[in-house]
Amino acid sequence: MIATDRLILRRWEEADRPIFHAHCSDPAVMEFLGPLMTRAEIDAALDRQNGYLDSHGFCFWAVERRADGALLGFCGLKPGAPDTPIADDVEIGWRFGRAYWGQGYAREAAEVSLIWGWANTSAPRIAAITVAANTRSWGLMERLGMKRVADGDFDHPAVPDGSPLKRHLQYRIARP
Repeated sequence: MIATDRLILRRWEEADRPIFHAHCSDPAVMEFLGPLMTRAEIDAALDRQNGYLDSHGFCFWAVERRADGALLGFCGLKPGAPDTPIADDVEIGWRFGRAYWGQGYAREAAEVSLIWGWANTSAPRIAAITVAANTRSWGLMERLGMKRVADGDFDHPAVPDGSPLKRHLQYRIARP
């Protein structure tokens, strides 16, 4: 568990599944991430995150608001996606329910995730990916001090050909 003044980043629990499914069933949340997710896809994704936590000591943690225990979304670190230019890196990522946008939660969670990553891994850098249209995401990457990788754009192998979400940008930050 990682705590800030407002947030707790923790392991995924059974009670989180329907709430996170509701987040990932919102077209605004999924606009730059792909199709709306089924309950089975959410279950597999959360099981995968807890598996990363068990095997690597980190994952895209559940983000809970300390004041009331509300599940806001996820943020954290995981192994880079296979068959992408960040496959050998630690990846940082986030996804929050629309009701929680614009309140600084993503930045707060991402900053503490980076701090945790530098203190608890030997990663020489941490990477992030997104699509060019997702200005909120790459804007946060830049506010975190991440830099876009020159000539680093790539077609994500998990995204179908012809999708407007196929082309991804890479951002990285080096160990301080």
